[in-house]
Amino acid sequence: MLPFRKILFPVDFSQPCQSIIPYVNNMTRELSAALIAVHACGGSTEVGSDFRAPYPSEESLAIEDSRLREFAAASFRDLRVQCITARGEPLAVIHKVVQHEGADLIMIPTRGQPLLQRFLHGSVTASVLHDVTAAVWTGVPGNFVEYLPRISFESFVCGLGSGDEAEMILGIAATFADSVHARLSLVNVVETSEELVFSPYKQDLLDKAEDRLRKLKRIVGVDAPHAILDSPTPAGIKHEAIRRNADLLILGRGHAQDKVSRIWSQLYAIVRESPCPVLSLPIRKRTWVD
Repeated sequence: MLPFRKILFPVDFSQPCQSIIPYVNNMTRELSAALIAVHACGGSTEVGSDFRAPYPSEESLAIEDSRLREFAAASFRDLRVQCITARGEPLAVIHKVVQHEGADLIMIPTRGQPLLQRFLHGSVTASVLHDVTAAVWTGVPGNFVEYLPRISFESFVCGLGSGDEAEMILGIAATFADSVHARLSLVNVVETSEELVFSPYKQDLLDKAEDRLRKLKRIVGVDAPHAILDSPTPAGIKHEAIRRNADLLILGRGHAQDKVSRIWSQLYAIVRESPCPVLSLPIRKRTWVD
């Protein structure tokens, strides 16, 4: 999966889209990657919008293509950007470009809509997180204004669970952090129920999580500080990101892509709460060793 070679930047000309241009610029340069800017015509005009534009004519398509090229030239002045304007809904266009161009990283913002609003109106970013097989960089630009994460990389936090994907996620996170000379720290959030507050089983769960994480670090060969937290997952990961002054959260989304767990996945909730960008990795392969 690493290093990322082709970055796909879906462009809808909205404010959230423009807000992440510095991050797209930095990621492209850090990785010496190719950059593809894509604009979908005939779907929603902005990320998270419920408005559907009419199917564009050839003339309209040409106008939008010219607009995209002007946008790319102004946003990425000394980078070579491949521009693609295509008819269709944003998700379908993104799918097609990922498949045809071999893009392995998508950088797209989200408005951080509440759950009900997201399902009623639809969210391009939520659909990309669930359906697209490439890695996805995303976040709520409004959160960045308050927290001010660095655009360049200095500190990564990798969120790990006890599932099958943890070993591969840690390996990728360690490789990425090393390649850009960033500090890496780890967090595992254990959500215990209220019934276990005064139970000896609570400490047993935390101790087992500690043992698993230490074992995982030995298996992967990673020497990084870690924390085991007992809290709701989004809140715990947000807390650790702030404590470690993180510029990027790295998570897996193997289970989030499983249709059975789609609604119950906490990935989008983590993204909504995160004070910094989130890089989610589409891990499916079983690699965990008990």
